[in-house]
Parts: sequence; structure tokens; C-alpha cells
Amino acid sequence: MKKQRGRLIVLSAPSGSGKTTIAKAIMQKYPSIVFSVSATTRSLRNGEQHGKDYYFLSREEFERRIKAGKLVEWEEIYGDLYGTLKSEIDGALETGRVMLLDVDVKGALSIKQHYPEALLIFIKPPSVESLKQRLTGRKTEDELALGKRLERVPMELELGAKFDHQIVNDDLPQAIARVEAIVAKHAELEPIHSS
Repeated sequence: MKKQRGRLIVLSAPSGSGKTTIAKAIMQKYPSIVFSVSATTRSLRNGEQHGKDYYFLSREEFERRIKAGKLVEWEEIYGDLYGTLKSEIDGALETGRVMLLDVDVKGALSIKQHYPEALLIFIKPPSVESLKQRLTGRKTEDELALGKRLERVPMELELGAKFDHQIVNDDLPQAIARVEAIVAKHAELEPIHSS
């Protein structure tokens, strides 16, 4: 009997929209889902691990992989390169697993070109103002970095309109529930029930 091909679910959002929190909630409820580890040239942050949070590559190595066609998508964001390794996706699909990817909007649309069966979910902030408040409240960026993130928002919202689903995150538990329902239906998954 032929093994069922895996499924791809791509989450995308402007920075600070709650995408990572939603992704973690889905991974917790559906432990059979594998998370796609992206490659990056940015430096390791406190508590991060190579191969778990990202594949941390030198710029030379990253560029070598681009030339060799080993990345499905990649982009330079704030001076660092980020991308998805083709081997990560192909491995999950060939073994029949469901893979969750957390990438920027351009990357998501590029994945859809390579893998038309991929399901794209865009997480929208309730407003640009609320997004600015969230990003400021995180205190993870200086004014310049914050400005760069906010500059991208109109482009991200425009491209997000091309996704299969758009979920407004104005209430986190509700947003998680809506995304979970879409994921479960698409991937034919059963949640784990904690007793």
C-alpha cells in the first residue's frame, strides 16, 4: 500500500501578530505535526539551538545553497538571510507527515508555487496601531528595527489577501481555535486529549 503524501501548512503574519504563539499552540495540540526549521544567517539568540530553532549558517554557506537550488524560498530581512530548505519539506512529504511552516508572506507564496497543495494561513492584526503597540511592548527591537518592521506591514497585508485563509487575531484563544479547526480539517488530524 502506498504511503499517503504529507501535507504542508504555512503560517504567515506581520511581526507581532501572534503567529509564533498560534504555531506553538497547534504543535502542542497536534504533536504529530513536524515544524519546519528555517535556515538563517542571523546570529544565535539566547536559549536558541542550531537545528531546533533555526539552522544557523554563514552567509557564504547560505548563498552556496541558494545557487545550488536547495532553498524553496529565501529572503533578506533586516540584513539577514532567511529561507526554507527544500530537503526539510521533501522529507516530510515523502514520509507522509504534516509539516507546519512559519515564514514571511513572500516566502509563503513562493512555497505555494513549488507545492500548490500547501495550505496558506495569514494571521492579521486587528489594526496597524494595535500591532505597533504589541511590537513596542515586546521591547525586543530598537526604534530603527521597529520602524523597518512597520514599513513592511502594508505589503504583508496586501500579499496576505492571496492566502487560502485570513484570521484576524483580535482575541488570541479564538484565533488559535479558528486556525486549529482549519489545520485539523486540512490535515485530517485528531487532537490529543489530555486526561
